[in-house]
Amino acid sequence: MRSADRAVDGAHFNTPEKSLMLTDILIKIFIRDPENIQRPKVRLAYGILAGITGIAVNIILFLLKLTIGLLSGSIAIAADAANNLADAGSAVVTVVGFKLSAMPPDRDHPFGHGRVEYLAGAVVSVIIIVVGFTFFKDSIVRFFQRHELAVNSTMLIILGASLLLKVWLFFFYRKIGNKIGSQVIKASAADSLSDTVCTTAVLAATIIGKNISFPLDAATGTIVAGLVIFAGIQLLRSTANPLLGECPSQEVVENLRHCLLQCDGIKGVHDIIIHNYGPNQYFATAHAEVDPDGTLFQVHDMLESAEIDVAKRMPIRLLLHCDPCNTKDPEVIKWRGKMEEIVSSHDCQLKLYDFRLKHTESGTLQLHFHLLVPRNYPEELENLHRKFTARIRETAPGVELVIEFIDCFV
Repeated sequence: MRSADRAVDGAHFNTPEKSLMLTDILIKIFIRDPENIQRPKVRLAYGILAGITGIAVNIILFLLKLTIGLLSGSIAIAADAANNLADAGSAVVTVVGFKLSAMPPDRDHPFGHGRVEYLAGAVVSVIIIVVGFTFFKDSIVRFFQRHELAVNSTMLIILGASLLLKVWLFFFYRKIGNKIGSQVIKASAADSLSDTVCTTAVLAATIIGKNISFPLDAATGTIVAGLVIFAGIQLLRSTANPLLGECPSQEVVENLRHCLLQCDGIKGVHDIIIHNYGPNQYFATAHAEVDPDGTLFQVHDMLESAEIDVAKRMPIRLLLHCDPCNTKDPEVIKWRGKMEEIVSSHDCQLKLYDFRLKHTESGTLQLHFHLLVPRNYPEELENLHRKFTARIRETAPGVELVIEFIDCFV
């Protein structure tokens, strides 16, 4: 195993959070070394615990609500029961997803199987959407097929208890999802929260609907189904984005940049590209500005040392590209300083790097550099070129600018 690999596997991160006592008890019983969440086995154990708990709680809720729904004839309660069954199925997918994503890299999947967790989240979302549409249709039909509800106080007490159980499940999912940074479990937490709203509405409609002629049960069933569909669509978006290749969080980018600038010999960092291959599994490339006076072997060893140092601090396997940066030539320092002042005064989001001077055969001074531009920048690049040329020529009329505009990936 390479040094960088060992460093990532051994990284230690703490994410303390207050939670319900029962959640802490379950973690203490079933998770070994629960704070070392970067270890694959620990993260897998959290995922399995979340999935098994979700299966057990939602199956219990499904059986209770289905029984009440059938006995009372309430379409809203039956819809809520089916929603819990879908949640149980989602929890099964979560367990399978964590199992598969914890598989080590192989010949066909050299970057590991971490993205399976995102696929699992997408499947969970589709299940929720399908269930929502099914009961939306049934609730609409119930408007035209009036049905007398037969609800007693025992049923209402059971529904109230199921609401409290779902509230606990929300806090349970939220704690584990935040702790291990799992989009799937965070999605389950959001779904549990929406379920508590649904169950509250169902409970209220069941109590009030007994005393009015309006088909409140059908109306509530329609609303509950709509909320389920909406929640499923939101979850699908949140789990699909990592698969499509979303921009990394600014925190990850800035932490990587800060870490590299602390490494010996690195004077600047740019052109950062970060790929996500699962929660806390990043592969990245970056350009590092270094002093050009060192030998090829010295520069190689310096960059490799920086890659290993990053791996010790962050869950990132990094590959660095060398960019020589002249910090001793007075002429380069002067012209670079002028251009950096012009660029930053126009827009501090624009970053100048790879600065070079070139004297043409006709005696013209050319300033060559790259300009890192945020994606979808509102101003035309040709217009930027004209503005910067005009600004520099206010003090040096014969200077030419040769700018290569680079899209920012972070």
